[in-house]
Amino acid sequence: MKDNLTGQNQEGSNANWPVKILTATSIIGDDVDNTQGENLGKIKDLMLDVHQGTISYVIMEVGGFLGINEKLFAIPFKALKLDPADQKFILNTNKEQLEQAPGFDKDHWPGTNSHEYYEGAGTYWGNFMGPSTGTALT
Repeated sequence: MKDNLTGQNQEGSNANWPVKILTATSIIGDDVDNTQGENLGKIKDLMLDVHQGTISYVIMEVGGFLGINEKLFAIPFKALKLDPADQKFILNTNKEQLEQAPGFDKDHWPGTNSHEYYEGAGTYWGNFMGPSTGTALT
């Protein structure tokens, strides 16, 4: 705590353990794997609820090459678990469920002020969220 008040970096391999706060830039670009260790995609962006001051959704990018033929998914932030050791997130789903999920492409984002798409996505992903979602893996 003393180091945090002085602005000095803590020393040691576990100086920031357990992970509680991350910068947006440290999350964007992180891999998202499933519980079987298969890569599902990468975090492309964060959707912030400016009234609540929280991350509502991450936008996960799947497939494509250099932005061509990619598909985007709005995943409720609470559906992801942090794997700090491997600097990635875990989503409790498989590739078949992902293929059936509501998604969109980079040129046709759903309206950000219309909650219809995001509520539907939240309902879909809520089916795969266990009771311990949004917590760090140990």
